[in-house]
Amino acid sequence: MSEATASDEIEVTLNGEARGVPAGLSLTGLLEHLDQDPAAVVVERNREIVRGDDRDETEVRAGDEIEIVHFVGGG
Repeated sequence: MSEATASDEIEVTLNGEARGVPAGLSLTGLLEHLDQDPAAVVVERNREIVRGDDRDETEVRAGDEIEIVHFVGGG
């Protein structure tokens, strides 16, 4: 078996910063990789909000600009 290499990563812009992430992830997979609760965030990919139901089918691609915004409670 071969070990993971740098080619197994792609570069995206995540919340304004360049970051390498594993290739082949869906947005749901990216949230899991980042230890984020999908129910507690809004995800924007390339300036479009991706609804929860569509995150499983939306592949993260090299060069994507992804914003993850957390819900904040208070009163």
